[in-house]
Amino acid sequence: MPGENLTRVEAQERSALITVHDYDVTLDLTTGPETFSSTTTVRFTAKAGASTFIDAITRRVHSVTLNGTELDPAGVSDGIRIQLDDLADENELTVVADAVYTNTGEGLHRFVDPVDNEVYLYSQFEVPDSRRMFAVFEQPDLKATFRFTVTAPADWQVVSNSHTPEPTDATPAADGSARKTWAFEPTQVMSSYITALIAGPYAVTRSELTSSDGRTIPLGIFSRKSLFEYLDADYIFEKTRQGFAYYEEKFNFPYPFPKYDQLFVPEFNAGAMENAGAVTFTETYVFRSKVTDAIKERRVVTILHELAHMWFGDLVTMKWWNDLWLNESFAEWASTIATAEATEWTEAWTTFAAMEKSWAYRQDQLPSTHPVVATINDLEDVQVNFDGITYAKGGSVLKQLAAWVGIDAFFAGVGSYFAKHQWGNTELRDLLVELEAASGRDLTEWAKLWLETAGVNTLRPEIEVDDSGIITGFAVLQSAATDYPTIRPHRLAIGFYNLRGGKLVRDTRVELDVNGERTDVAELVGQARPDLVLLNDDDLAYAKIRLDEASLAVAIENLAAIESPLARSLVWGSVWDSTRDAETSPRDFVRLVLNNIATETESTTLRTVLGQVVLAATQYVAPEHRDEVVTEVGDALLRLAREAEAGSDAQFQFVKFLASVASTDEQLDAVQSLRDGSGALPGLDIDTDLDWELLIALVAGGKADATEIDATLAKDNTATGVQSAAQARAAIPTADGKQAAWASLIDVDTAPNTIVRVTAAGFQRASDTALLAPFVPVYFDMLQRIWEKRSYAIAEKLVGGLYPAPLANQELVNATRSWLDANPQPPALRRLVVENLAGVERALAVQARDRS
Repeated sequence: MPGENLTRVEAQERSALITVHDYDVTLDLTTGPETFSSTTTVRFTAKAGASTFIDAITRRVHSVTLNGTELDPAGVSDGIRIQLDDLADENELTVVADAVYTNTGEGLHRFVDPVDNEVYLYSQFEVPDSRRMFAVFEQPDLKATFRFTVTAPADWQVVSNSHTPEPTDATPAADGSARKTWAFEPTQVMSSYITALIAGPYAVTRSELTSSDGRTIPLGIFSRKSLFEYLDADYIFEKTRQGFAYYEEKFNFPYPFPKYDQLFVPEFNAGAMENAGAVTFTETYVFRSKVTDAIKERRVVTILHELAHMWFGDLVTMKWWNDLWLNESFAEWASTIATAEATEWTEAWTTFAAMEKSWAYRQDQLPSTHPVVATINDLEDVQVNFDGITYAKGGSVLKQLAAWVGIDAFFAGVGSYFAKHQWGNTELRDLLVELEAASGRDLTEWAKLWLETAGVNTLRPEIEVDDSGIITGFAVLQSAATDYPTIRPHRLAIGFYNLRGGKLVRDTRVELDVNGERTDVAELVGQARPDLVLLNDDDLAYAKIRLDEASLAVAIENLAAIESPLARSLVWGSVWDSTRDAETSPRDFVRLVLNNIATETESTTLRTVLGQVVLAATQYVAPEHRDEVVTEVGDALLRLAREAEAGSDAQFQFVKFLASVASTDEQLDAVQSLRDGSGALPGLDIDTDLDWELLIALVAGGKADATEIDATLAKDNTATGVQSAAQARAAIPTADGKQAAWASLIDVDTAPNTIVRVTAAGFQRASDTALLAPFVPVYFDMLQRIWEKRSYAIAEKLVGGLYPAPLANQELVNATRSWLDANPQPPALRRLVVENLAGVERALAVQARDRS
C-alpha cells in the first residue's frame, strides 16, 4: 500500500530532523478478538518548524495530540502514517488508536490453541512491524527507551524486554472476567524492531546464571500449556549457559540486558527472532515427536544465533538495512563457531558446509544475486533480502575474514567494536576499523572484492606429474561467471588424501592465500600425487570447487571411505555443484548418492544430500527417464531403511524421504505397512508426526482419502495436526483436490501463515505433474492482486509456494517470461518470480545434459 513501504531516503530525512528520547506504550489486550487498544506517548526533539511523520498501522485512530494540541485524526492519519507538522524543539506526541491482531506472523499475532481454546499472543516486528502495535518512528537508527504498560487477563503471563513486574488488579473486563495490569520498567536504548510483547497462558520454567560481571541473569523458557510436557528445558538452559560463557569470554563484554527469556510461540514465520532479552522461537523446536539429529543440532545453532544477536544487532545496531547482512551473517558465523567449540555438536562446521554454504552457492547463482552489502532502497528490498546471501554467504565470508586476519585478532576487533559503539548505530566500516587495528591488515581491498561484488568463483586444481607419479607442477585455477567476473583473494587449505586400511585419510595439508586466475603452489611440487586432492580443505574459503578427473573417480568409488565428515561434505557439495551446472549427469549424481549414502554419519549432510537426490530425480532427470529414476530412488530408500541400524537417525531419515517420493504400488504398500505396523522396522516408532508424513504419502499416491485424513485429525486435534491435515488435503491427486487447495488460499484470505505454507507444499506434491498444468495461467493472473492485497509474509509464501515448479518444462518458462515482460513493477515481486524462473531454467539445462 502507498506509504507502507518506507524508503531509505525518507528514513535519512527523518533521522536528520529528529532525535527520539522515549516511548510510553499502554496496551489493553482485553477489548476483543480482532483489535486491541494502543496508546503511545513519544517524546522527541526536532528542528523547530519542521514536518515529518510517525508510523502507525491501525484500524482506527481515536486521537492525536501534539504538544498539547488536538489534531484531527481524519486529517493527519491514513491508517499507515500520521503526519506531524510545525514541530517544536522539544515535542510530546500522544496517539490513541485501535490496532489489529494478525494471523500472518507480523505485528501482534493472535493464535487460538485448538486443544483448549486458549489465546496466545506474540509480537514479531522485524523489519517494519512494531508500527502494527504502537505508533513509532520505524527505522533502526532512531533508538529510544520503551516503557510498556499492558492490561491482560489475570491468569496470563506477560513478557517484554524488561523484567516482568508484579501485576496490579485492573477493573474487570466487560464480560466480568478478571484483569491485571503489568507496568514494565523502561528498556535500555534500543531499536523498535527488537522490542517485544508475548502474552497468554504460557507455561514457564525458570533458572538463572551469573554473568562475567557478577550480575545474576534470570532465565525463563516458555511454551503453550498443551506443549509444555515436551519442552526439554534443562537441555535448553544448558546450551544457553554454554553460549553465555563462550560469548562473554570471546567478546570480552558482559551480556548487556537484565534478563534472558526464550519463548516458543505458535505459527512463527522464521526460526527465531532476537528481541532483546525476550527471544521468540518457532515451536517446531519443541519436539513432541522424534526429529532428526539435524533438527536437534539446528535448534542449538539457532539458540546460539539469537544469543549472539544480543551483542551484535541489539547492543550495537546497523544504521540502515543495507547492513542487514552483517547483523545476520555475524550471528550465523558466531553461532556456528560457538556450537563447534562450546557444545557437544563439534562437527558444526560440517553442518555449515552442507546446509548454509549450499544455500549460499545456490542463491549466488540466481539472476537476483547481489553483493553482500546490498542496495536497500526501501522496506520491500529488506524483506526479499532475508536470503542466502545475507545469511549464508555473509557467514561464509566472515569465516574467510576470520581466517584472513586470524581468529584471535578477529575476536579482539569485535570486542573493541562492542565497547566503542555500545547502544549506538554503526555501519560496516566501523567494524572493519576495529579489525584492521587488531590485525594490522588493511581490509579496504578485501571488503571491496568480497562485499561489494556478487557471484561465486570456481576453483580447480591443475596437476602435472612425471612418470613415477611425482608432482612437477601444481596450481589453483580460479574462474568467475561471465556476468560477475570478479576474481577474489581466498585463504584456503589443500588436502592430500590417500587410501589406507579401507579409509581415505589426509596425509598432507597446505594453507595459503590464493589470488588471481592462477596461483602456483610450490610447496606441493616434489610430493607423490595422492589418491585424492581436495581444494578448500577444512572449508575456509567461499568458492565452488571442482575435483580433478582422477580425484573424482576415486571419490565416486570411495566417498563413504573419506574419514573426515567435513571433507565428505565438501566432496558431496562439489559433485552437486557440478550437477547443477550441467557438467555432471543427474543420473550419475543419483547413483553416487545411492551407492555411498548408507554410511554417512552427519545428520545434516544426510538430510541435505537426500533432498538433493530427490530434486535431481524429480526435476533434473530428463522427463523420459524420470519415472524410472524416481522409482529407483524410492526402491533404494526403502532398502536403505530396512538395512539401517535399528532406531538410528539414518533409518529415520530414509523413511522420511521414502515418504516424500513413494510412487509405485510396492513403495506405497511398504509405507502403508509401516503405518499400520504390519511392516514395522526394528527401533522405528511411528509416532504422531511420522504417522502424518506417511499418511500424506499415501494420500499423494492415491491410497488414502479425506476420510482417513479426518480420522487422523480427530486423534490429533492440535495445531500441528491441523497443519498436517491441510497439507494432506492439498496433496489429494485429483483435479478437484488441487482446485480446492488453490481456492482455500486464493479465493479467501483468512488462512493463517502456517496453513498457507503447508497447503502450498501439499499443492506442489504431484507424482502426475499434469495436475498442475491448468494452474499456470491462473497463477500469473493472481500475482499482482495478491501482492497488493496480502501482507508480505503471506504474499511471499503464495508467490513461491504455488508456482508450479514441478512441471519443469519449457511451457512454464515461456509463461513466466511473458509475465515478466508484461509486468515491470513492483521490483520485489519480480525478484521472486525471476528466482522461480531461474530454478526451472536450470532444471531444463540439466535435463539437456541428462539426454546427452
